[in-house]
Amino acid sequence: MAFDGVTISALVKELNDTLTGGRIYKIAQPETDALLLTIKVNGTQKRLLMSADASLPLLYLTDHNLPSPMTAPGFCMLLRKHLQNARIIGFTQPGLERAVHMELEHLNEMGDLCRKQLVIELMGKHSNIIFINNEQMILDSIKHISGAVSSVREVLPGRTYFLPDTQSKENLLTADAMSFTAHMTDYNGPVYKGIYCTYTGVSPFLAEELCARADIDSSLPGNASENNTHLTALWKSIQDLQSAIHTGSYAPAIIYENGIPREYSVIPVTMYPSAEQKSFDSVSALLESYYAEKNEVTRIRQKSADLRKIVQTALERTVKKYDLQLAQMKDTEKKDKYRIWGELITAYGYNVPEGSKSMEALNYYDNQQITIPLDPTITPMENAKKYFDKYAKLKRTYEALSKLTVEVKDEIDHLESIATSLDIAKQEEDLLEIKEELIESGYIKRKGGSKKVKFTSKPFHYLSSDGFHIYVGKNNYQNDELTFKFANGGDWWFHAKGIPGSHVVLKTEGNEVPDRAFEEAAALAAFYSKGKHQDKVEIDYLQRKNVKKPAGAKPGFVVYYTNYSMMIGTDISGLIQV
Repeated sequence: MAFDGVTISALVKELNDTLTGGRIYKIAQPETDALLLTIKVNGTQKRLLMSADASLPLLYLTDHNLPSPMTAPGFCMLLRKHLQNARIIGFTQPGLERAVHMELEHLNEMGDLCRKQLVIELMGKHSNIIFINNEQMILDSIKHISGAVSSVREVLPGRTYFLPDTQSKENLLTADAMSFTAHMTDYNGPVYKGIYCTYTGVSPFLAEELCARADIDSSLPGNASENNTHLTALWKSIQDLQSAIHTGSYAPAIIYENGIPREYSVIPVTMYPSAEQKSFDSVSALLESYYAEKNEVTRIRQKSADLRKIVQTALERTVKKYDLQLAQMKDTEKKDKYRIWGELITAYGYNVPEGSKSMEALNYYDNQQITIPLDPTITPMENAKKYFDKYAKLKRTYEALSKLTVEVKDEIDHLESIATSLDIAKQEEDLLEIKEELIESGYIKRKGGSKKVKFTSKPFHYLSSDGFHIYVGKNNYQNDELTFKFANGGDWWFHAKGIPGSHVVLKTEGNEVPDRAFEEAAALAAFYSKGKHQDKVEIDYLQRKNVKKPAGAKPGFVVYYTNYSMMIGTDISGLIQV
């Protein structure tokens, strides 16, 4: 969900409940476009982070301090001069606009009581933090916007502050049924788009959710139904939203998809009924957790980019080599034909006239009459030798390729397993093990003098519904460690059939394992495999004592000959990660 007007309305309520009456104790500017206010309120200390970053504008309470520059920027110094020890009167939001007004009261140099406002505009690339007096005159801003940059509004000291109305949208909180129906029936596009294009503070995600609550197709045009039945249901969902905002009935939560944060919302979400959701006590905790998790995923993706490129390049090269070898192997299928021709020429070629271009002979292997091409410039016996030589060459090629294709296929499987490990990696420690595996496999050169790093990454640890411990290897080194050093012979071992994936170990502790625990362990094996995006994956499972590792096999490679199998989905939302 975007940082829209509804999210900001929930945040304003939280800030009013938490900070009203508090006094500003410290003001810091840890980044060019961000402020961190330390506020003392009701005997406690709170921190309010506000960022006007163009790519990620934010405002929330946090427990984390941030390092500040040795010399404070000018805007920070101005705020310290005016707002040190200022009292917070409250926070307001104009309509459902993406802006928050922080009302402050302080004593000036003469000891007179004055009021000022800190306006936090959270509008993407137009975000800003603006300091204004009680006459709406701009004293300064964290970003200066001149007339050369914007023809709509200048944000400079001495200018009058106003919130630009560039989109001419209406306030959702003051909408009524008649105006709503009129707007939607006049809109030819999808009804969900009509909602967020008409009303301020509504994101596309929220518009989709309103449609889901009304149980209507969001892509349906607003004027598609003559009796407006769908608009009546949609208006009811908007009324419920209006009521929730007016009463402050918010329910902050993050919606996850395959363990990765997909969306967040401050109202209950119904459009993803089967998705995992994590609830929060405050909007600030929601925002801090959501963006920290998203940043972690993004950061790991960026850090793994070089490794992914190495693996992908090696994989493409190895696949080409394998395809070429298979083509050469197919050519060797002719070898027995040449051997038979040589034998038949040797047996019957004595009566073939010199200069003949072919000869007819009975193939005594299948009693079929065949025609054998001959080189007329050489004798029949020389033709026979020529065919025997071709046979011998193709036989040598076949014997060599029979071994090489197995080795190259093993290399492809190994590289694909590393690619899957990169998809699974969630921490920098996970990448270190993968990098070490690539070094030891010869895909990366070890830097001079560098030693093998000490690994600190641990397998994933889950608890089944019945209390059984389940462990999942994150990469090939962990898979080997988990299977052959950690697991006991009586534990159960799971792996996706025929595709790269994690080794999964279900610890039995000598107890009988219920079916549900088997299914949950299998679901983990499906989720942490190359088939995680399929509806169902076939999983092999057997007791650990029946899993073997061939001598000299690559990391993570095992063999087994007797196993059970099951088809299972990849939903692991019901499992608890320890």
